Amino acid sequence: MWWLLAALVLAASLAFFWLWRGDRAAFPTFVRTADQNVLLITIDTLRGDALGSYGGRAATPNLDRLALDGVRFTFAHAHAVMTLPSHASILTGRYPFGHGVRDNAGFRLGDSALTLAELAKAKGFATGAFVGAFPLDRQFGLAQGFDVYDDVGGREVAQADFKFTERRAGEVVSAARAWIEQQQKPWLAWVHVFDPHAPYAPPSPFDGDYASDPYAGEVAYVDRALGPLLDLAGRGSRPTAVIVTSDHGEALGDHGEQTHGIFAYESTLRVPLIVAQVGSGLTVGSNGATSSVPVRHIDVLPTVAALLAVDVPPGLPGSPLPLARDADAQPRASYFEAMTPLITRGWAPLWGVIVDREKYIDLPIEEFYDLEADPIETKNLAGTERDRLQRLTARLNAFEATLPGEPAAENAAARARLRSLGYVSGAAPRKTQYGQEDDPKNLIDLEIMMSRGIELHQSGRYKEAVDTYHQILDRRPAMSLAYRRLATIHWEHGAAAEAISTLRRTIERNGPDIETEIRLATFLAETGASERAIELLERLLAADPDTTEGLNALGIAYARAGRNAEALLMLERVLAINPRDAFALENIGTVHLQREDFAAAEQAFARAVRADPQSSRAHAGLGVAALKTGRPDEAIEHWRRAAGFDRTNYDALFNLGTELVNAGRLEEARPYLEQFVRTAPPRAYARDIERIRRLLAQ
Repeated sequence: MWWLLAALVLAASLAFFWLWRGDRAAFPTFVRTADQNVLLITIDTLRGDALGSYGGRAATPNLDRLALDGVRFTFAHAHAVMTLPSHASILTGRYPFGHGVRDNAGFRLGDSALTLAELAKAKGFATGAFVGAFPLDRQFGLAQGFDVYDDVGGREVAQADFKFTERRAGEVVSAARAWIEQQQKPWLAWVHVFDPHAPYAPPSPFDGDYASDPYAGEVAYVDRALGPLLDLAGRGSRPTAVIVTSDHGEALGDHGEQTHGIFAYESTLRVPLIVAQVGSGLTVGSNGATSSVPVRHIDVLPTVAALLAVDVPPGLPGSPLPLARDADAQPRASYFEAMTPLITRGWAPLWGVIVDREKYIDLPIEEFYDLEADPIETKNLAGTERDRLQRLTARLNAFEATLPGEPAAENAAARARLRSLGYVSGAAPRKTQYGQEDDPKNLIDLEIMMSRGIELHQSGRYKEAVDTYHQILDRRPAMSLAYRRLATIHWEHGAAAEAISTLRRTIERNGPDIETEIRLATFLAETGASERAIELLERLLAADPDTTEGLNALGIAYARAGRNAEALLMLERVLAINPRDAFALENIGTVHLQREDFAAAEQAFARAVRADPQSSRAHAGLGVAALKTGRPDEAIEHWRRAAGFDRTNYDALFNLGTELVNAGRLEEARPYLEQFVRTAPPRAYARDIERIRRLLAQ
């Protein structure tokens, strides 16, 4: 109790200190020279009020100390509330409609974009990126200009498991530090840490210290993980400009939203932003300042250019941050959007503008907030402040923003990993006009039901999960995403006929889309209707021959039909497009197993493991190849890994348990066999479940 009281007193004292300082402190003097390093740190899903220096509940002494060394901006905003488009704005200095990346799935940053890394590389800098989440994988285009792009690679997740094996901040920081310590010339490093993202599961001791607030626990852990990186920057032989921000915030229940991506209220749109310069004998710890000037993510690239004393690329909408008291501090209009509901759910598009402390959200039910008087957006003034609203509408129209185009189909591995984070791919039907019934405010309860359906499915409550999705579709029959999730639940439960009929219904109701048709073809092939699947996929690929998802599916369908040579040809085409496609490598291994070419199968599965170290399918395949070539102990270890990586890999679980029995390791086999009986879907594994029950009874 005394410890808790002391912590509360300390937190209150720090909050009072930051409030007392306001904009009073003298601004530090920034050195503007190309002979300095640049460290850009982006913390995923970090709210604008989460850090200690911003009044947050988490203890963040390292980032708070950095704020005392530089300038802390209290009114900074992102332009999107999803990871990939927001980082694209940070790295290019352009709004989402300018760089073209509008969602996490189905969009790529084009080669024509000029990135911060390319700007630095052109000036002779070493450039390195170290990212902690799959939405920033190099295939999405952000690697342009980086000498080293250390991403998460092919970390696989179970298709039915909506969780993510995340790369902890400590691992990302360790890789970044190792690279920085090797550099002899000025460097630019981008370090992205993912941990505050849901699901919130801070490591010890933060899990216990923040048991009632695991989100704050993850923030506190990130601060500790970043400490050695900030210390390294401070010990450098030349100055290091450090910029810390987040891609977007987290709703945590505000306005009915649990995480992010649907709305663009301040809880998900406002971000922290700290700029400091450390190292090489600079005076630190005494000149920190706080600025309430409105600033934006598009101002980051021009700021770095100004600090390096290089020309800002022409045509950028941003401008350098005001890092001196006499700097231009005129209010900067900021465009923002949340396009995921439009793209994946068919809801109304959300976009808006902030001018000074006035905020307008353009939706069928318009919203206007005075953020000075109402910072948490509880009073919508759109119905009473028409003149002010019209001025903001004109400012929004002046951006000439366009709606996003249709997203491209993702490959199977990318789609599975994005889905594990709660993100979805695939296009929803568009309307020519949206009404109040399409406003996300009137549909947020459906989003909660969608999440509830996933939870019910994960907990084994199949009928309740199915009923939940039927309720959603009764209200919103055009919501293709709900059909696809319902089909996945049927499929994972072993109800193949229901899964196929669900996909057919959404095509009949909403028209064809490539992701739904590919998934339908895959299910058909898996249930023996290979020729029908081949016919459908060949038609799709005639229109889009480089869709790796379609090529993978057609390879599977050919293999199911016994056309192995054609299957391998399709899968090699996938690898020609993306050599790191672990899904294609797994499928190649499976085809070789079918041909009983165990050496070739083992080679393909080993390549898949190199591309995707936690691939359950690859380890399961290696287990089969090992057993077939007389290495049962190796087979057991591979199946043990496969079952550990994916709790729904029932074949690996069955093989592991039965082979342990064959080896006489009965007690070791029992928990795996019991898990198989308890979790395998009876409609798909009824005979095997009964066989194992008899074995356990003996």
